[in-house]
Amino acid sequence: MEKVLIKRVTEDWEIEGIKALEDENNLANISKEESVKEGFVTASYSIELLRRMNEIQPSIIALHGDKVVGYAMVTDKELYGQHSLLDSLFDALADMNYQGEKLGDGKVVLVGQLCVAKPFRGQGLVPKMYNLFKECLINQYDYCVTDISEANPRSIRAHEKCGFKIIDTLEYEGVKWHIVMWDWINYSK
Repeated sequence: MEKVLIKRVTEDWEIEGIKALEDENNLANISKEESVKEGFVTASYSIELLRRMNEIQPSIIALHGDKVVGYAMVTDKELYGQHSLLDSLFDALADMNYQGEKLGDGKVVLVGQLCVAKPFRGQGLVPKMYNLFKECLINQYDYCVTDISEANPRSIRAHEKCGFKIIDTLEYEGVKWHIVMWDWINYSK
């Protein structure tokens, strides 16, 4: 089997591959049974917004040949106002305190979304993508944050294995979301 390459986005076709993988795994497009067993993504990003995200900070992808089989979207505060779900997380962080610091004032990068194609799950791609995520961004940010639906335990476990810890739980539109953070200042994993 051809090796999977973990890298940052450099080409437009890679952004289109992120969008295709997002669509395949979006909660709106899969069955309830599959969402429970396999996990899911909830946000839908336009190609234009994905291009903008990658202009600011290229995302991390897993490539198998010329196919995107995984991604970890890098989302900077500069994108505030571009997507309601991202805005909700930035807003939640604005007044959230962590070790005496308001996260909204800190150097925080968000994971806009994380996904691995079904045939490639369980092969360690999540930690590999997050290792490159951290390696590329640790000198610019102190904390990496995302939110995960309580209904997605597979994603929660994957994030915890990579060093993320639940720092809060919020409710948006009747759904509970765990706010998880990877503290790069006090990283001990």
